[in-house]
Amino acid sequence: MGFEENRNAGQNGVFGSDSSEFQLGSKNKYKRMKSEVTEEEEEEDGSFTKENRGTKKYVFACAIFASLNSVLLGYDVGVMSGAILFIQEDLKITVVQQELLVGILSIISLLGSLAGGKTSDAIGRKWTIAFAAFIFQTGAAVMALAPSYEVLMIGRLFAGIGIGFGVMIAPVYIAEISPSVARGSLTSFPEIFINLGILLGYISNYAFSGLPVHISWRVMLGVGIIPSVFLGFALFVIPESPRWLVMQNRIEEARIVLTKTNESEKEVEERLAEIQLAAAGMANAENNEAKAIWREILNPSPPVRRMLITGCGIQCFQQITGIDATVYYSPTIFKNAGIKGNTQLLAATVIVGVTKTLFILVAICLIDKVGRKPLLYVSTIGMTTCLLGLSLALAFLGNGKLGIGLAILAVCGNVAFFSVGIGPVCWVLSSEIFPLRLRAQASALGAVGSRVSSGVITMSFLSVSRAITVAGTFFVFSVISALSVVFVHTCVPETKGKSLEEIEMIFHHEGEWQGSEVEMGDAQRLMQKE
Repeated sequence: MGFEENRNAGQNGVFGSDSSEFQLGSKNKYKRMKSEVTEEEEEEDGSFTKENRGTKKYVFACAIFASLNSVLLGYDVGVMSGAILFIQEDLKITVVQQELLVGILSIISLLGSLAGGKTSDAIGRKWTIAFAAFIFQTGAAVMALAPSYEVLMIGRLFAGIGIGFGVMIAPVYIAEISPSVARGSLTSFPEIFINLGILLGYISNYAFSGLPVHISWRVMLGVGIIPSVFLGFALFVIPESPRWLVMQNRIEEARIVLTKTNESEKEVEERLAEIQLAAAGMANAENNEAKAIWREILNPSPPVRRMLITGCGIQCFQQITGIDATVYYSPTIFKNAGIKGNTQLLAATVIVGVTKTLFILVAICLIDKVGRKPLLYVSTIGMTTCLLGLSLALAFLGNGKLGIGLAILAVCGNVAFFSVGIGPVCWVLSSEIFPLRLRAQASALGAVGSRVSSGVITMSFLSVSRAITVAGTFFVFSVISALSVVFVHTCVPETKGKSLEEIEMIFHHEGEWQGSEVEMGDAQRLMQKE
């Protein structure tokens, strides 16, 4: 879905504009006059293209398989929005219990995210992905078979820990195997699969809503086990991260992986040399490595402080603008707008899921072509407008058809702008900006900020909405979203097309960090192009 559009997405993107084959990585564009091309050169180019095609497909497949854990998170978010209606009816739980059941996953997932950095450094990125899927699978099975609210919560705890591991490790793994020129698009894959999972969760809600109440929600939750099965097969395909292999002094294994993920022997050696140089400073600090890393994060130098502000800040803004509340409680929002009946409510959520998934494909087409920052401008400004519009529609247009239509339009617009910018770009940035020695732990810390923010929002949404109305709650979200525009302008540098080592150097100079290469005018031109 979206493959044909992506093939022509741009010369710096995942798919090349100058060729009918999609393009992952090479910065070398061949622009010879026809008269200058000899038969020998044509044969060499044909062989080179054939070899590159295999490399691109391999990297593409690795990114897809590594992102399967993200389907689990997305499915849980989507399915719980509808399942909670039937759980409440079957188990007779209170509003506070509903908030705890929905929001606890985000809070508990921080344990997995915190442990994920150390675990991935110990057993490798690949097997951390497998471990995350196993824990989530256990939690999903417990939830599906739960005879009571208490057992349901236990399953929810397992699922949350698994999701914490998964959301932390997937972007790190993909960033470490991807060529620089395509890293942004490939690192967006986890966000794409989260959106796909949300859509599948919404569809599952609608499909199984006709079953008896005590069975429907169990089937909805149990279906979440299926993606884990596919991930088991993926482990036979994806390699270990070459950067992790270098950290373990397994240089030859790293070279073999880089040979599969880069287009030429020269590029392999260049990438290997860069990784070894970045890892060199870690060789003499193995004994107290973990303590030293956390000491550097908790008592950061100015460059690391700037990285943390950017990485953790964008993660928090991604959540405190209310996206998870919108997704988890979309039936509540639409009920407040005037839609009646569970089937109609769940059908409306499917529209939201389709919108969210389609627009994430727009992001993957553009992220390496136009850069991270223009997409963030478009996203945050658009979300602010839609959140304000939703607030006004719920407050002043009552339960009429116009109010319902505008509410659905505003919710769809909000998730569309989220998916085209801050949703995927957030994870791309957090996996790019930290140096190798800090990458796993700092990315885990950013994921913790994201999950805590999500948990606070989802566990308080119903109570806050009762206090200040749903319309008032979304007005608050619109104000926070407006602040995110300011944050993007002042604290987020452009990282498009730079190697991970080059990105690190940006943060060593405060002028380069705050003085971005991208101005608001670039976002306006992007809007005109769209």
